Amino acid sequence: MNLTTKTTCPYCGVGCGVVAERQPDGGFAVRGDTEHPSNFGRLCSKGAALGQTLDLDDRLLYPQINGERVAWDRALDAVAQGFAQTIREHGPGSVALYVSGQLLTEDYYVANKLVKGFIGTSNIDTNSRLCMSSSVAGHKRAFGTDTVPCNYRDLEVSDLIILVGSNTAWCHPVLYQRIQAARRDNPKLRVVVVDPKRTETCEEAELHLAIAPGTDTWLFNGLLVWLHDQGLADTTYISEHTQGFEAALAAARASGATPDAVAKICGIAEADVLTLFRWFAETEKVITVYSQGVNQSSAGTDKVNSIINCHLLTHRIGRPGMGPFSFTGQPNAMGGREVGGLANMLAAHMDFAPADVARVQRFWNSPVIAGAPGLKAVDMFRAVEEGKIKAIWIMATNPVVSLPETDRVRTGLAKCPLVVVSDCIGITDTAKYAHILLPAAAWGEKNGTVTNSERRISRQRPFLPTPGEAQPDWWIMTQVARRMGFADAFPYESAHEVFLEHARLSGYENDGQRDFDISGLAEIDASGYDGLIPVQWPVTRKRPHGTERMFTDGRFFTDTGRARFLPITPRLPVNALTPDYPLVLNTGRVRDHWHTMTRTAKAPRLNAHTPEPYVEMHADDAQRLGLANGTLARLESAYGAMLARVEYSTNARPGSVFVPIHWNDQFARLACVGALVNAVTDPFSGQPELKHTPVRVKPYDPRWHGFVLSRRQLTIADATYCVSIKGDKFWRYELAGETPAADWKGWARELLCAPQVDGRAEWLDYLDAGHGRYHGVRLFTRDGITTLESCVFIAPTAELPPRSWLAGLIVKPQVSAEERMSLLAGAAPRGQVESGPAVCACFGVDANTIRRAIATHDLSSVEAIGQSCQAGTNCGSCKPALKVLLEEVRAARDAA
Repeated sequence: MNLTTKTTCPYCGVGCGVVAERQPDGGFAVRGDTEHPSNFGRLCSKGAALGQTLDLDDRLLYPQINGERVAWDRALDAVAQGFAQTIREHGPGSVALYVSGQLLTEDYYVANKLVKGFIGTSNIDTNSRLCMSSSVAGHKRAFGTDTVPCNYRDLEVSDLIILVGSNTAWCHPVLYQRIQAARRDNPKLRVVVVDPKRTETCEEAELHLAIAPGTDTWLFNGLLVWLHDQGLADTTYISEHTQGFEAALAAARASGATPDAVAKICGIAEADVLTLFRWFAETEKVITVYSQGVNQSSAGTDKVNSIINCHLLTHRIGRPGMGPFSFTGQPNAMGGREVGGLANMLAAHMDFAPADVARVQRFWNSPVIAGAPGLKAVDMFRAVEEGKIKAIWIMATNPVVSLPETDRVRTGLAKCPLVVVSDCIGITDTAKYAHILLPAAAWGEKNGTVTNSERRISRQRPFLPTPGEAQPDWWIMTQVARRMGFADAFPYESAHEVFLEHARLSGYENDGQRDFDISGLAEIDASGYDGLIPVQWPVTRKRPHGTERMFTDGRFFTDTGRARFLPITPRLPVNALTPDYPLVLNTGRVRDHWHTMTRTAKAPRLNAHTPEPYVEMHADDAQRLGLANGTLARLESAYGAMLARVEYSTNARPGSVFVPIHWNDQFARLACVGALVNAVTDPFSGQPELKHTPVRVKPYDPRWHGFVLSRRQLTIADATYCVSIKGDKFWRYELAGETPAADWKGWARELLCAPQVDGRAEWLDYLDAGHGRYHGVRLFTRDGITTLESCVFIAPTAELPPRSWLAGLIVKPQVSAEERMSLLAGAAPRGQVESGPAVCACFGVDANTIRRAIATHDLSSVEAIGQSCQAGTNCGSCKPALKVLLEEVRAARDAA
């Protein structure tokens, strides 16, 4: 392998270029690629920590059937025979594939071709259904195709950026930093955030509209009507390049779209509504960025089109610095859209129109081809539960955690006759239901392409050897296709060969009526593929260097060539609040974790910022329900339940609660938020309502609480609540249970006292049986040097010692006599300053260090904090938190 390899980050849809560089110890350091046009060297905290995630812990290295290691031939034969038999007995509709935005485009292409073109069913869908399918549907309704019109450069030349349902500072931090840099260069640039929750993104915004959940369409319908009534419609553009305007305006007006009516339904001040409307009116260069807060809704497609309508009305599209812009969630969500990875699309952005079906079948020379859309994600797994789908192949995703109503997903997979799982991780909530497990190559080992949110195709290049017997996903599917009798159509011996066919199909019988066309890359040789530089599609002979921006000529991909206005009748979320379930559950990401944590949980510095699952609530709601800050709560919906730590926040909208999506059985017990989420979906996109589920929250009062720190990974079976957190050379466990141990000392010693060699172990402890408190510490001495090996603290309430000092002590090379004296108290000796909660994951800087720097050096800006202690100088996603700390220290100083 090369010492230095340019590749693409495997996290979000920003598509950052990274450089992996081999270190003298054999490991790899990962840094941003300064030449990549998506990030110009910037990386977020997750990307910066990629080097910590490359170990082989938990890797699936060999094929397995029913838990038994087998040879590849046997495993592949079993998959092919199992699917073929199911099809013979029950028809093509009885099988399905569920794939992922973690796949490369080449993987996606082979999967889609096999299922739709040779098995003859459209039952292939992707976890991207959960994050951006409403945007796809909105684009297709308005533009005729799933075309993203903007690019990242537009963010930097705009004068007004409206962020709708997007916590950009945390979820797309590199783009957030590009926006902040643009603000410094352009004093006219204003940022508006539309979000029920006050997020970190709001800290630098000029205006935050904390609208009631689900009311986005009223806001943008109101904007449409107001702009028209102010005489700001571009009537020439509307007449020459659009259709359906009068119906859209009439529907918007009928929804009660006056500013005062909008303010009432959205639950915000009329003055703020008018401010947004006026800023949009007076600013030519306006970009409306939207993400999961818009898409993940039972009215997500209508929300997208209500935004697009406003841009069409004013011709704020197809020109620099303006347009509707969807920020996608996964690294290759766009690539999956290009090859037809969604159940309602064919390859190369073609649909199930008869002409498209015939065209794709001709190109593939396939014996049979699906002629209609298949089952979308939620319906697919319901069909598994109902026994209609009898064989399912799940690739590179974890639906037992990520889908709504996860208890039903578990039930369905448990009784499905054939479950195949391809993954790089051997132990996931989904993998345990697999009859056949297939080891797939992971990031760092994979070779292919991905497409980011601005239509930019980038290469993922391998820099690690493939471990064990793992193989690329395209290879696995190719081998199965051959065994099913389709060898002639699946001759691929490299990802390069797959890419060339994908590129040829994009240009096949394409006379400019289809947006997706990369036929300009259809003849590149292997070296050209290896050296492919990032490029935005379309890439054709006429545009060999790609296309920066779409719709510049006012021509769209509808049958008339005109963009469509859509009449939008607003509707609230389907599942209304009730006295039994009076709160709105909103789900989403945290700053430093990704999806179901299989990668990020490997990185200690990413675990530090948000170590436990939590429920963020407005303090008034929490106190009314008897929930103290830092205690545990039980959340319940009509579909399931979970446990989480209560976190007070003035940023939460009263009546709403926020819970992260990441935790699952591998890292915590009873912490999967998907168990609560309703499976209501958008009627056009099939995207589930992940932002609005009625729930109730009540105190969870276990009889004991505790935590354990250990240099060894442990298995703790007898705690109802158990969260495992990987630290730097140690493990931390947060615990609670309903049955206290009869003998806490015996329990602790059995848990922690593994045999030691070449040294002396010592046990210190303290027991207050009357109050249910126990502290135990295990020290280890070798060659006269004493270290902390493990410790346990148990109490009847959540009031336990801070973890930060003990966590720092367990990794120290030696425990001093003074520190030893303080161990059982769990607090630092007098004069030692404890570290606080993690703030900057990139450089491991905690809150107390930052506070001391501000106070000691009289710092007055976030930039000054960075110069003093590095915090905020890499990805910048912690800058909103730095601003809050700066204000806290100033307020305390002024009060004194």
